[in-house]
Amino acid sequence: MTKLRIAMVAGEASGDILGAGLIQAIKKRYPDAVFYGIGGDLMCAQGFDSVVPMDKLSVMGLVEVLGRLPELLSIRKKLSNSLIENPPDMFVGIDAPDFNLKLEYQLKAVGIATVHYVSPSVWAWKKKRIYKIKESTDLVLALFPFEAQHYKPTKQNVVFVGHPLADLIANDSRLLEARTQFEIANTTKVIALLPGSRGGELKYLAEPFLQAAELLQKNTPIYYFFFQRPILSGRSHFKNCLMINFQGLMCVCF
Repeated sequence: MTKLRIAMVAGEASGDILGAGLIQAIKKRYPDAVFYGIGGDLMCAQGFDSVVPMDKLSVMGLVEVLGRLPELLSIRKKLSNSLIENPPDMFVGIDAPDFNLKLEYQLKAVGIATVHYVSPSVWAWKKKRIYKIKESTDLVLALFPFEAQHYKPTKQNVVFVGHPLADLIANDSRLLEARTQFEIANTTKVIALLPGSRGGELKYLAEPFLQAAELLQKNTPIYYFFFQRPILSGRSHFKNCLMINFQGLMCVCF
């Protein structure tokens, strides 16, 4: 029996998390399935074959995008040509709509089944994107239940799959355990600061986030901060910034 071949593209750490979870779920039904394309370490740990480092797609802001635009377009063109020449059974674009929707359009045009995992925020802005999405994808996997209704004008096939983080959020008992573990009083306010996962985000946002936390703690010394642990490329910058310039900050990286 021929193995199911699924191509995927994730462009940043959040997409890598979603992609790894999707691979796990698919392998439960199709244990011999083959996954390849562009993904991060979490996807690769599930047996994914990344033909291009995911960091190549992780860009932030107009300046960084413009500076890397020729490289990004080249990566997409080469990947599109490769997938058209040797078609997978399915292509899944994980978020990153600026990169993936054009790729999905090209693949769908030659008969390759296309899925877009994570609905773009059409309910918040640029609602007319639903027509481009309809032309590009056979199926949208939505994280939130209200998103499907916004695709009714195009009769887009949308399936609500939920957000995988919902299974990871601690319940009240675990939150109490965390307070005990880190010796945080029940009266102490706890704030989570999430500066992002892209290298560019951490480079420009880590220090302002830490400065804001330090200012809050000085003015009202009852705050305890939990910081998102940066992923790989930005970890050293974040750690240096925290350990060198903010040693007195009451915080935990999670």
